[in-house]
This record gives sequence, structure tokens and C-alpha cells, in this order.
Amino acid sequence: MSSPAPAAPPLLRFDRIQKSFFGVPVLQGISLSLDQGRALGLVGENGAGKTTLMNILGGNLAPDAGRIEFAGLPHQPRSPLEAAAAGIAFVHQELNLFPNLSVAENLHLTAFPRRRGFPVIHRALLRAKTRALLEQVSLDIDSDTPVERLTAGERQLVEIAKALGIEARLLILDEPTTSLTDLETRRLFDLLERLRGQGMTMIYISHHLADVLRFCDHIAVLRDGELVGSGPASAFNATRLISLMVGRQLDQVFPGSAPPPDSPPVLEARRLSHPGIIDQVSFTLRAGEILGLSGLMGSGRSELARILFGLDPFGAGEILVEGKPLRRPRPIRCLRRGLAFVTENRREEGLCLEASIADNLLLVALRDFAPPPARWIRRRPLQAAAARIRSAVRLTPTALDSHPVKTLSGGNQQKVVLAKWLLSQPRVIILDEPTRGIDVGAKCEFYQLIHDLAARGTGILLISSEMEELLGLCHRILVLRQGAIRDELQRPEFDRERILRAALHTERAP
Repeated sequence: MSSPAPAAPPLLRFDRIQKSFFGVPVLQGISLSLDQGRALGLVGENGAGKTTLMNILGGNLAPDAGRIEFAGLPHQPRSPLEAAAAGIAFVHQELNLFPNLSVAENLHLTAFPRRRGFPVIHRALLRAKTRALLEQVSLDIDSDTPVERLTAGERQLVEIAKALGIEARLLILDEPTTSLTDLETRRLFDLLERLRGQGMTMIYISHHLADVLRFCDHIAVLRDGELVGSGPASAFNATRLISLMVGRQLDQVFPGSAPPPDSPPVLEARRLSHPGIIDQVSFTLRAGEILGLSGLMGSGRSELARILFGLDPFGAGEILVEGKPLRRPRPIRCLRRGLAFVTENRREEGLCLEASIADNLLLVALRDFAPPPARWIRRRPLQAAAARIRSAVRLTPTALDSHPVKTLSGGNQQKVVLAKWLLSQPRVIILDEPTRGIDVGAKCEFYQLIHDLAARGTGILLISSEMEELLGLCHRILVLRQGAIRDELQRPEFDRERILRAALHTERAP
């Protein structure tokens, strides 16, 4: 009787990896392995060590101690190029594509096909190779299309095609669904399932725990640089993952939120319309109320928020703030009337990344700390106010003038955005996807901040793609579809199926 064949060795093995920055441990003896053709979910709060571990794997950093094996050989890349040559490809949250170049040029930046005997690009061969790669990811676009014309989902597929072009054996995906619509997300997962079936190995990093649990074979949880849990995905659920990530049991993620008493309106929209954008939108937001806006991508949620804050025009209708018309709304007028707007794109629209935390906080309230006629910034009052706001939003850094915002985690960056607006003491805050791309611990803090603001009488208009967020925080939910309000639910009426039916325009099954 023949003996069973020995088990294949892991494709990837981390053995007691350690890394410190300026004497502060970031990774503390991480040991992990991943088999060929499997998907590992890597989860943890911002700052848990996920990025550092992946940077070591990708050749951006060297470990202080420990070793890595890849495909049975020692893996010590001195640069990302060496990691790519070994068969490791990254699909980053901030996609590494040149928007002004074509799809074909992006896919072959490091290895353009050339005409034999001539130092010129073989354009016909370039297009043929590009078409072959795009077919592998089921993307039907012209290879000469500039990347800037592609949707977020199409750009994500181009990144994966680029990985296939280097014949990667390990694909690392960092928050791949953050900017995708539901349809694009399903399309991405269909592709990933197919690639895994063909033997592709993956590391999947995401704060969307439902996606991790659904897609991954194994899960590893990091906290403060330590591996605090690992095993088959079937051994985890969302509650256990959250507890491991934050180091405490979370009996209730969302703070209790009783409906506010009958309070005065702070923001009203009356029959707001703009061709192709919104259609006859009317609602009232009251002091202390958290009003949710639900709907699919493209339903008009963000467009409505921009119109309310004067960033985009509208053709008909009226906006009222505390009962008085807001005529010819512009951001500066909205700000002076007590409105604040936390944009969904904090890095490009909400922050000056190279500036300090204090300077970012000053962006909105400059007039309050640089009065006429001299317009000198009164640094001492600014620092005192910034310190109060920093404490209110639980912002970790203490040296407000010495920390560039780009050095902060996603959660702390979002706190700076919110703190910037709180310095102006707004009566209404419009929050567009306020927890996108931040970890579960930071989300819990943000939920408490939103609850506290509402308890102090601030009206909150909350736009979110996360159903749990809307159901857990809001007193009332409006559902938008094709620019119009299709349903309104009070808290006792909250029902997932009803919200989805209104968003998708489907009838209840008989």
C-alpha cells in the first residue's frame, strides 16, 4: 500500500517578522503561512501593522528580524521591482495608474514591446497584448482609452490585468471595493473567484468584514503589531473579528439614539430639481436629528449634498436654513449660515495633506482667528480652540503644529476633517460617506461623535452606502433613486428589504 503524497509546502511563509520605527515596535514576531490557490483575509485597525507587513513583502521595507519564504525560496526583495519579478503584485487602494496615459501604456510601462532591431514601440503588438490581458479580466474597452476616462471599477480591473501581465503568483488587494458600485463589486468578486479557481493566491485586506468572511479561505487578525487570531474563515464571524481587532467585546457598535423631541427645522429642501441630477426633492431636517440618505451609487445622494452646500447649481426649488431662505447658495454663504460639509473624498477635497493639523483646522475658521483689519493669525487662541476640538474628536496626536496630516491614519485624517468644521460651530453637518476607508475601531469612535453632536442639537444629514450604519445611527431614512425620494422610513419602520426595494425599484415578492 502506497503512502499518501506529502502535502505541498505553503506558497508564502512569514517566520517571526519584527519591525520597529524609532524604537517603537510595529510588528512583533508575525508568523503566517498561505497555501497556493487560497485567499487570506488580513484585517486589523489602522496602525495594526498590515501595511508594514505588506511593505516588507513588497520590497519597500526590510524586516529587523525574521524571514520570509516565497515559492520555497528565501524572499528578501530590495525593491518593489524585485518583488514583482518574484511574482508578487499589489492592487492598492489608491490605484497606481497614470490617468493621462492609455490603458495599453499603463499595462506595459516597464516592458514595452519593441520592433526587432529598432528602439521604437511595436504598437500593433502592444495593442494585441493589451487585448489579451483585458480579455482575462472580462473588460471590453479600447486599449487606447485614457485611464482618466474609466470608472473606478474599470480601473480596478486594469490594475488586476497589470498583475496578470507580470504572471503574478500572489495578488495583494488593499481595500479593492472602497470606491466601487454594487454592480462593480459583484463583477470584481466574480473575477477573483475565477482567478482563485485557476490557482491564483491572494491576500485580501479590507475593513468590509462581510466581504472578508464571504470571500476568504483563511483570516488573520493583527492588533498593535501582533497576530491575535488566525484560522479558517468558518471559525470567525463579524462579532469575533471586531472583538479581536479592538481588544474588547463590543456588545453594541452603535450608541443608543432616542428620537429627538419635536424640534425646530434647521435645514429644509423644497422641490429641489436639476435636469438629470435631482427631481423634486423635498425634506426637513430638525435640530438634533440624524437623517439618513440611502440609495445606490448614482442615485443622486452626493449630488444633492453638493447642491445643498452650494458647490453645484440647481434649476428649481428652494433651500431654507433655520426657516429662512438661502438665496444663491455658495459655500461661503452656507458656512456663514451654519452649514458644514464633510466630503466623501477627504484626501483630495477635505485636507491639505502636506500642511500641519493646526493649519488644516484653520481652513474653515480663518476669519475667526484672523480678524480685520490686520488679518494676522492669532496663534494662541487658535491653539487653544484646536486643543479643545482635538479633545472633543479624540484626535490622537498632541503636537498639533508638528504633524503633517499625510502622516496620520485614515481614521485620524477623517477626525481632522470633522474637527475643521466643528471650529465653525455649525448648526447643520452634511456627512458624505464619513467612515469610508477607516477601521472598525475608528468607526465606533465616529459613531459616538455623530451621536454626541446630535445630542447637542446639531442637525446631521448622513449619506452612507453601509446599511448597518444607517440603521444603527439614524432617526429617519430617505431612499433616493434616479434623483428622487422614493421612500421615507421612521425608525420603528426600518427594514432592509423595504429600503433595497425602494433603491432598486423592485416589488415585494408575492
